[in-house]
Amino acid sequence: MTQTAPPPTSGLDRYFGITQSGSTVSRELRAGLTTFLTMSYILFVNPQVLGNAIHVPNAFVQLLMTTAIAAAFGSFMMGLVAKYPFAQAPGMGLNAFFAFTVVLTMKVPWETALGAVFISGVLFVLLSVIGVRQAIVQSIPSALKFAITGGIGAFLAFLGLKNSGLVVSNPATFVGLGSLLSPPVWLALVGLVVTTGLMARRVTGAILWGILVTTLLGILLHLPVYPGGANGALQAFSGFSGNLLGIFGTPVWPGDLVGKMDLAGALGLGLLHVVFTFFFVDFFDATGTLTGLSQKAGFLDAQGNMPRPRRLFAMDGLAAMFGAFMGTSTTTAYVESASGIGEGGRTGLTAVTVGVLFLLSMFLWPLASAIPAAATAPALILVGALMMEGVKEVDWSDIGESLPAFLTILLMPLTFSIANGVSFGIISYCAIKLLSGQARKVSPILYVIAALLLARYLFLVNE
Repeated sequence: MTQTAPPPTSGLDRYFGITQSGSTVSRELRAGLTTFLTMSYILFVNPQVLGNAIHVPNAFVQLLMTTAIAAAFGSFMMGLVAKYPFAQAPGMGLNAFFAFTVVLTMKVPWETALGAVFISGVLFVLLSVIGVRQAIVQSIPSALKFAITGGIGAFLAFLGLKNSGLVVSNPATFVGLGSLLSPPVWLALVGLVVTTGLMARRVTGAILWGILVTTLLGILLHLPVYPGGANGALQAFSGFSGNLLGIFGTPVWPGDLVGKMDLAGALGLGLLHVVFTFFFVDFFDATGTLTGLSQKAGFLDAQGNMPRPRRLFAMDGLAAMFGAFMGTSTTTAYVESASGIGEGGRTGLTAVTVGVLFLLSMFLWPLASAIPAAATAPALILVGALMMEGVKEVDWSDIGESLPAFLTILLMPLTFSIANGVSFGIISYCAIKLLSGQARKVSPILYVIAALLLARYLFLVNE
């Protein structure tokens, strides 16, 4: 006897399908808050990165505002139109490529670089509407889809370890163990133990409570875990300008950034490869992220397909276009959305909540600065561990399946790029199947993608 889903309890429930998805409004709101807390660092990091290349009056504040607006718009589109619990914001890595490679090294005006980002967004939308992006996702074998999820988990965990200072750079070994006496390290470790304990006890909102408890502990003990000290040193929490009203900041309209993109300059023959690079990196970064998050949230069916794929991918491209118009580098789906999924977020209300919080951050951005990286690092590590669960579905006894999956998982954290992990997984999978006489087991679409990926890497070598 089949069980029918309980009827929706309100118009909000009906629109987002909250009850149907097995969730509740309070859980979706909590998941949105958790996602926002784990990705709110972008409000401060993105202006720091882009500020190296974009020189306008009051640059940091204007870039912070345009970051918040772009993140809010992208998250609203993902939640209201695509109805997925995935948040969007200007992407890390892409902002560094924008600032240091395109503008500072290649001497491309920042207005022209924004034009290139906008054009790449147009290409995302076109390919999504005609079904190319979902066709590519459908051509990816199940083993690689599980590996992408696991690789994103490893990437998240590595990001958390890096943010906490537990893993640091080492000139002899590339990476090494950070000082265990460092306040951010042991605060993050305490937070990891506390949050894990709460999760083991099945406490509702365990990840969010872990972030808040860790933050409060750092503030009460006056631990130097916040940036802003002399010569780049960390400092203890300095309060909100000495009073409660200090948590409020006056929003500033980013008038020196909005609409300043140069589309004509970006369409010049000499910059087409810049447009292609923006397009390529975000295409596979976002596609890999959205596929992995969908698998983690349980959205993929038995064939590995996701619901409403055209809307999902089109909203990703639309967010990139809007972000460029507002004056920031590529806006894309955020892997930190996994923290909200881990908290139980299953509908677009989670993403809408994130969007609202980004808008509020334009007024309360000093309050967001009270959450140190050491407090959100445990959430990233824990969610990363949870995302490794699907790796058990890979047939590790079959080298043709296991090696591409292994490369996908390993290269994401080690190259600090989801796109690189997906790319090498696809290339190696096609090459092994072709050489082992199993060419017909691979979709022709995947061979075309592998060839394009290989051509791009060869082009990078020549460059």
